[in-house]
Amino acid sequence: MVSVIVQNLWKIYPPNVHALRDVNVEVKDGEFLVMLGPSGSGKTTFIRCIAGLETPTKGRIFFGDRLIVDIERGVNTPPAKRSVGMVFQNWALYPHMKVFDNIAFPLKIKKVPKHEIEKKVREIAEALDIADLLDRYPRQLSGGQQQRVAIARALVKEPQILLLDEPFSNLDARLRISAREFVKSLQRKLKITTILVTHDQHDAYALADRIMIINNGVIQQVGTTEEILNSPANTFVAQFFGDPPINLVEGEGRGEYVDLGDLKIPIMAPLGKLQIGIRPTDIYIAETPLSPEDLELPPGRVKLVEYLGFTPIAVVKWERTELRTVVYNRVKEGDLAKVYLKRDGIKLFKDGIRVR
Repeated sequence: MVSVIVQNLWKIYPPNVHALRDVNVEVKDGEFLVMLGPSGSGKTTFIRCIAGLETPTKGRIFFGDRLIVDIERGVNTPPAKRSVGMVFQNWALYPHMKVFDNIAFPLKIKKVPKHEIEKKVREIAEALDIADLLDRYPRQLSGGQQQRVAIARALVKEPQILLLDEPFSNLDARLRISAREFVKSLQRKLKITTILVTHDQHDAYALADRIMIINNGVIQQVGTTEEILNSPANTFVAQFFGDPPINLVEGEGRGEYVDLGDLKIPIMAPLGKLQIGIRPTDIYIAETPLSPEDLELPPGRVKLVEYLGFTPIAVVKWERTELRTVVYNRVKEGDLAKVYLKRDGIKLFKDGIRVR
């Protein structure tokens, strides 16, 4: 397989819509990169440029050492010669063709001999556990089965790169989990360089070696899940990535502490207006601190208790500050609770950029 290197990539649609703005990224050989961002952020445009379905306005794309796109030099390799497999959001299966013919279609286009098509289709169908479906039509399949057929069609031509555009969006919640597990195990087995586009951060948690977060066509941050959770580059990343959402409040840096008005947090901070980010997993209600390093805040009033999965989360209010916290002991609405804060869980932002 190969790496994918993107340099100074721009895509501008008439009259002046900037879908991608100076994108630079390297996807490593065999890596599973998840591209995450809100609707309209440029995610699909990016992978369509990789696949050759969109022509960039400027920039370069390499597959390993092979130059695929260089707009200034007039290089733009046709999609059929890029060795890329792509799975679309709606899977795009041909309803009038049986599963076998849907999978075989890319090989027929390449005029692969009939006996070789038969062999390759059956091999990939066995690998994806859909060999017993080859004689059915797409309408006779479940959503998960249709997804596997779409993946089989992308993989049957043995591409160097696999591109997945929101492949789980048409699946219900329970099926999404098994589909993610299947895709990750398949990617690990094949060691194929993979880029998955999604707006669902749970896809990123489950699948990514690294995550690329994009907004308004600009890469905000590339890193591992841990790096993006614990060291977000800016307030957009901090707010967009993380479940439950980060607490983000305004305050003043006073040198040796941060002043929230009704709360003062004793940490070193630059002077002036700041935004303070605290993930709910870094602040908690308990009878005693989990670590001697943790800071004890003044008691706060429990405004709301809710469950996210099996984790109880409380909204705690002081005079005007409200923070979501994890709950480690029994509390109910209206209680005055002891609240502790992990010192290394405090993130400080100045003008939207992380400074601590």
